[in-house]
Amino acid sequence: MNEVLLTVSGVIPDDIEEQIARGERPEADYIAMAREFGADLVDYDLARQRNGRLGRLLEKIGGPNLLLAWDCFKRRDQYRLIFTDGEQVGLPLALLLKFAGRRPIHFMIGHILSVDKKMRLIDAFQLYNEIDTFFVYSTWQKEFIQSRWGVAPQRVIFTPFMVDAEFFRPDQAHEESAVLPELQGSESPIICAVGLEFRDYPTLMEAVENLDLHVVIAAASPWSKRSDSTSGQTIPANVTVSRFSQYELRDVYNRSAFMVMPLYENDFQAGVTALLEAMAMEKAIICSETAGQKDVIINNETGLYIPPGDPAALRREIVALLDQPGEAKRMGQNGRLRIEQEMSLELYVNRLNAYVQQALANLNYNQQFVEVSLE
Repeated sequence: MNEVLLTVSGVIPDDIEEQIARGERPEADYIAMAREFGADLVDYDLARQRNGRLGRLLEKIGGPNLLLAWDCFKRRDQYRLIFTDGEQVGLPLALLLKFAGRRPIHFMIGHILSVDKKMRLIDAFQLYNEIDTFFVYSTWQKEFIQSRWGVAPQRVIFTPFMVDAEFFRPDQAHEESAVLPELQGSESPIICAVGLEFRDYPTLMEAVENLDLHVVIAAASPWSKRSDSTSGQTIPANVTVSRFSQYELRDVYNRSAFMVMPLYENDFQAGVTALLEAMAMEKAIICSETAGQKDVIINNETGLYIPPGDPAALRREIVALLDQPGEAKRMGQNGRLRIEQEMSLELYVNRLNAYVQQALANLNYNQQFVEVSLE
């Protein structure tokens, strides 16, 4: 039994290690975190297996994340630190821990806490007291948590998000890919846009209509529950909307001149995964500058910011960047360098592990101090 329990808000594929070893998918962050932390993993399936009829009832009432929180709560005496992978598990666990008396250290990744129902829950039960450290991917979210709930800055850690920089790298892509066969031999440049969360694809489609280029929109996400904003829209003739595996998506990035990230206004890191993947593939980015999405792109260095919801401005930047391939290449190379220096999976895991090990060391020291004092 390890000292740390790490939640996975999903189902871990039985053959995930084999998929990674075969190069069919990037390494999952939770696999790397568990290895570095020395942590046990619990996902939906394991929680279901361990909680029987009560687990099925909890899942029916509150969904699989409530079940996951309950499983962690039941095992709170077996671990010294529980690391929840998002507020969808962390908040219900915090609520349970509030009535537990003694509890383990609780670290939580906070994606977006500035949502009305989450704020009301945290306010009503002062759940911030049951979360020892918040890890956030947006400086806006860090400032919000500190301001609204008076949480000390050292308990709210901004950490850049990450990408598997060994999987997403140009020399891993396939020059003769089976992806997008309809574009084979096309002399028009290709650009791409990726993901679902707060994506403003109507603005992008308006911006590129009748331009001599082809736009590939990969309108899918393994995490987002939002609907595809291309749905019900008239798709221009030079736009392809499709879904790709991460293996295929790597080839889409590689064939693109650069990536566009059109976002609706938001206050968290919407689009961060796709941004980092494209940067790792040495692609420049044109990105909507929102309150939440301002920590990844360095303007004019790794990409370009534009106002959200402005098709004319987006069109101008797309045309200008297509006319300056050297500039796109420079920004793409800068982006790859930033990934290697700040935002790789390895750096991310090492960064978080430093906090985990320090917390465990402090716990051990305090326990030893109490034992000595009692003697």
